[in-house]
Amino acid sequence: MAAKSDGAAVSVDDDNTPRSASEPGNPAARPRCTAAGGKPYTPLDCCWVLCALLVFFSDGATDLWLAADYYLRGDYWWFGLTLVFVVVPSAVVQVLSFRWFVYDYTELSGGDGAASGSGSGSGAAAAGGAVTEGDGTVSTKDSDQRGGSVAAENAANATPAYACSSPPPATPGRGGSPPRCCTVCMWVFQSVLHVLQLGQVWRYIHALYLGARSRWHSDGPHRHFHWRLMFESADITMLRLLEAFLKSAPQLVLQLSIMIHGNAVLPLQGLSASASLVSLAWMIASYQKVLRDSRDDKLPMSYKAMIAQMLWHFFTIGARTVAFALFASVFQLYFGIFIVSHWCVMTFWIIQGETDFCMSKWEEIIYNMVVGIIYIFCWFNVKEGPSRFRMTVYYSVTLAENVALTAAWYTYRGPHTSDSYALVVVCLVACSFALGTFFMLVYYCWLHPDGPVLGSQWGACVDEGVVGAGGVSGVIDTCLTPSQGSQTDMVITSPPRTLPRTKDTGEPVPGERDKDRDRDSCLPVFQVRPSPSSSPALLHRTSSSLRAQEGPVIRIDLPRKRYPAWDAHFIDRRLRKTILLLETTSSVSPRIQYRSSMMGSKEVLEYETTV
Repeated sequence: MAAKSDGAAVSVDDDNTPRSASEPGNPAARPRCTAAGGKPYTPLDCCWVLCALLVFFSDGATDLWLAADYYLRGDYWWFGLTLVFVVVPSAVVQVLSFRWFVYDYTELSGGDGAASGSGSGSGAAAAGGAVTEGDGTVSTKDSDQRGGSVAAENAANATPAYACSSPPPATPGRGGSPPRCCTVCMWVFQSVLHVLQLGQVWRYIHALYLGARSRWHSDGPHRHFHWRLMFESADITMLRLLEAFLKSAPQLVLQLSIMIHGNAVLPLQGLSASASLVSLAWMIASYQKVLRDSRDDKLPMSYKAMIAQMLWHFFTIGARTVAFALFASVFQLYFGIFIVSHWCVMTFWIIQGETDFCMSKWEEIIYNMVVGIIYIFCWFNVKEGPSRFRMTVYYSVTLAENVALTAAWYTYRGPHTSDSYALVVVCLVACSFALGTFFMLVYYCWLHPDGPVLGSQWGACVDEGVVGAGGVSGVIDTCLTPSQGSQTDMVITSPPRTLPRTKDTGEPVPGERDKDRDRDSCLPVFQVRPSPSSSPALLHRTSSSLRAQEGPVIRIDLPRKRYPAWDAHFIDRRLRKTILLLETTSSVSPRIQYRSSMMGSKEVLEYETTV
């Protein structure tokens, strides 16, 4: 481990080889590999987006319908609270969505026009945050390196400029600055959409459009539309997850409290609470799927696994919110104190874990505070590594809190609540939590993308390898493209989580163990080694020519964020524009390379400790 410039610790292992910008995942880590351009968009993906739209409309419509019903009944206090939990979170999300649109569309329209005008340095200058070097690579500097170094600060404003001997060819049909009338219409259209609180609806429809275009087009446009689809999907899930825990979760607790306090259940109340609960469970599962699809070091999540995860969160959040509503119906003041205290403890626990999601220190603190709100209701993994212990601690605390809250309500409930009714409610909380735990075990034991928790699995696309007299001489990916499979310096990333240990039958030679340890610490786990007959000069020329044919490389001067964090090119919108611009101006899809891929282990150690 080496100290980062901000004092955090990072691994010095080089496990981030250049990835294609058009590939959402590493072929070696996919159950089924496809050609360059990523996983194809399927009708099942389209149905999932349509169901997400249905969940979005049902959640908002039932809340507004219930608020209108409260108003007609003369319950103005409940009407005001219900409406506040609909309007305020939605407005916050719309402001964030419109801010992203302003940033993306302003630079995108300028970048496209520049790229088509001359096809040279002016075209790339609109992307921001990357510099193209003479060998066809694009390097970026840290936008905010937590340590506040001057070099990183200056590089944040760097603009890309092609320095190649010849400009990259522009793809026909994708260049050209849009007419001014179209630009004005787009601004008016997006402004009206966001004022009407329909920004997420437009993003869902746009994702459907991009998915259809990526499926119907040929290789070049397919890569471009697929990459844009991944960016749009990431934005939707981030916005909807934020809205779910700012709107649906408080709304669910409020409506359950009203039902328990009034000792009666209106049909609209039950409909609104059910829609809010489904929205919460749906968005957590969708977020995990899109996050896994965006990373090349993680296996994708199947739809069966998503359903299991939805049921897991549906029942655990349901038990949690019912316990909250029971306690709040009797102890309103103490319930507020409990919520604030729990949020403070959870936020401190998250900050203490040193998460690495955002690009700046203050954004990270705000993110941790938002995750603290999520931790009031359910588990949300925010740190790399085995999560069994942390999950066990969280659910143990949650179970103890649910028992205490429900017991307090049962003891101090009002006289109008009968014993039989109270016993049914207590059993409902217990059974719901038990069902949620059951589906959690089903997910981790049978449906987890990385395999059962009690066993280890190898990547499905990695062959068994060639075993010779000297042992394993290489591991060949059966799904590699011809150019990738012929690279002699390629390292296959995403090894299995656990490697089988081998034992020597003979006694080790004195001094050889230390040499083997030093050698193993510098070599990757899997490496396709050249044949002994190949000369170094020939191999260098071959690998250089192959790299030149692969197109530009976007070198990001940042250590790659570990799962479950998003990659920097998903949360830093300048890097997004760089990728999309290079997709437009280059006939070959660019590759992405993070800092640890650009140097050896010793160089990383020296760099990290001296910056």
